[in-house]
Amino acid sequence: MYDVVLLALDSERRAPGGCGSGDSCCGPAAGDGCEPAGERCETPRVPVLTCADALTRRGARVETVTARSDAEIDAVLARLDGPPRPDGLTWPDPDGKTRLVVATASDAQLRAVLRRMVRRYAPPPSRRPADLAGNRTVPDLPPVGVLPLDPARVGAQRDLAAQLGLPRDPAEVAAAVLDGDARRLDLLRNDGGSVTLDGALLGAADDAGRPMPFRGRIEVDDVVLATGEERLLACAIGNAGGYARLDDVALLTAPDPTDGLVEVAVAVPVVARRALGRKRVRLEVRRARGRAVAVVPRDERVPYLDDGVEGELNRKRSWWIEPGAWAVWTN
Repeated sequence: MYDVVLLALDSERRAPGGCGSGDSCCGPAAGDGCEPAGERCETPRVPVLTCADALTRRGARVETVTARSDAEIDAVLARLDGPPRPDGLTWPDPDGKTRLVVATASDAQLRAVLRRMVRRYAPPPSRRPADLAGNRTVPDLPPVGVLPLDPARVGAQRDLAAQLGLPRDPAEVAAAVLDGDARRLDLLRNDGGSVTLDGALLGAADDAGRPMPFRGRIEVDDVVLATGEERLLACAIGNAGGYARLDDVALLTAPDPTDGLVEVAVAVPVVARRALGRKRVRLEVRRARGRAVAVVPRDERVPYLDDGVEGELNRKRSWWIEPGAWAVWTN
């Protein structure tokens, strides 16, 4: 039978080395993804305990862990390590009997765990092993069970679990972890050291909800979507479908986290003259798919959301796809 670690994230984020180190553990907040000083995010206990009970009834040995720092996440991930390799690299165990369930109050929490997993298992370029696929920089990461803590995130503001059709009921999550299949999914890495599971949206709105234009050069492989001279209202970088729309406008047409491609769209306001000299602004959406995307901001700071975590882009950032790098347990 399996050993199952049920990992929840809960941190007083102002402490140095707090959970995620720049990736929000408890959800999006201003600036660095941390909560305001003095606030704390308590993980709801009922779904966690219900899932643990369901696992125990099936004969699994269950341990619940609440991580308040990157080091505590790393200690849990170490249980997924494989046996020592001749090259000395830390590698996941493909036949391990320990399974991981991540209790998530937000996509940002799941991203925080996957970010630490990538840092643990990605070999340095100078020690790239021969058994690593040519289109990857990380090995197959261990599958994770996802336990959503918010049962209502299935409407317009769907979380990643809802987009992927993963079970939300704690007992069904337990069944998927013990009896289900591992569904492999694409992962976006970026040169800032983080990962993206769902997508990123560049741009922001003012207090009245109106988009605030920005400028940036945006390239997908060899395709230039924006030169950096014109004003943009938004740029969506999609792995899954959470950032597919801007109000009533479709940005991403068919994002698929299993196709080995990143889909990118930019929204450009275009002024057209009508009869009697009247002007009309329409939105032009340019799209491309590829293996990688590079964004070079022309303005001093470009606000963005990446898996729900807020930030500001003030220098070049590149994302690239890692096909099938991570996986979830599903029924």
